[in-house]
Amino acid sequence: MTNRPYIFISPSKYVQGAGAVLELGVHVRPLGVNALVIGGKTGLAVTREGRERSFREHGIRQTEAPFGGESSDAEIARLTRLARAELCDVVIACGGGKAIDTAKAVADAAGLPVAIVPTVASNDSPCSALSVIYRDDGSFDRIQTFKRNPDLVLVDTAVIARSPVRQLVSGMGDALATWYEARACLRSGALNVSGGAVTLTAAALARLCRDTLFENGPDAVAACRDNVVTPALDRVVEANTLLSGLGFESAGVALAHALSEAFSCMPCMHAYTHGEKVAFGLLVQLVLEGVPEDELGSVYSFCREVGLPTTLAELGADGADAISLRIVAETAAEPGRPSGNLPFPVTADSILQAMTEADAFGRTLAGVHNDGV
Repeated sequence: MTNRPYIFISPSKYVQGAGAVLELGVHVRPLGVNALVIGGKTGLAVTREGRERSFREHGIRQTEAPFGGESSDAEIARLTRLARAELCDVVIACGGGKAIDTAKAVADAAGLPVAIVPTVASNDSPCSALSVIYRDDGSFDRIQTFKRNPDLVLVDTAVIARSPVRQLVSGMGDALATWYEARACLRSGALNVSGGAVTLTAAALARLCRDTLFENGPDAVAACRDNVVTPALDRVVEANTLLSGLGFESAGVALAHALSEAFSCMPCMHAYTHGEKVAFGLLVQLVLEGVPEDELGSVYSFCREVGLPTTLAELGADGADAISLRIVAETAAEPGRPSGNLPFPVTADSILQAMTEADAFGRTLAGVHNDGV
């Protein structure tokens, strides 16, 4: 029995569907009528027509603010000044994970509500009350938490269907870890992001996230390649965005995310996405946990089937020197990192050993697949 209250947190409203951006105005109007819209070039472009039409219908003024590319303190400060100068009363993110994280931080700094319109389903950041803050050079700085979750998350699956397949697959990597990290937190009694014990609801959603990916992942990849919205794509987008977001935040994370943070120390991995690094980190976590071989094999096989990395080479770290890998392991094992949520003590040595074994297993599996066996 825990002596901490059970806490479950979530965004105020979640909307998903093909053409949903045309409904943006009706959902934003209760939040504000003068919006600062933050996004990269593509994120702004693919939502512009729908936003303009919807905002005209609902009397909402908008100022587009091109995102500088890094969710850094400098970028957050720049956009916060712009929000204040334009007298904005709501912040909207249109883009991927870093633009979303920046918009959440800007809204928090300016004391404004925030709406999230992800244009890729590449990670579970849209629903959460936190942002990953990076330094200007792209290295991980910290996790910044906020008092509340986004006021609105609106996902247009027609936009997602036209996004790069790699981004959808990356989101699967982030989402795939949700159940396994939640399970570790349940076993250890770790508290979730909001400082509460894990509810049955959070645990069930985390497991549903994994099951949804296993059942629909390959078909969703095929749909994204064809730029069409199908039931499989809809389900995976929900898993990547909502189920994973609720699951990780209300159930907790562990070594998979600790390693993803630590991998940012390696410049050779800066070209790889958060979800790709989380996916390999999950394999390392499962090896370290000593899960049954059939369970480990099923996760590896899923990764191979949808195109997630299963080796260090597939993360650009082929032949990485021992010193770099040691630094990664030491960083991931630091006190306060989510690796401490595992139900047993972890050290840099044990993480490094598991990383080596996970990479070897992945290379063996890749060789089998390449030989057509």
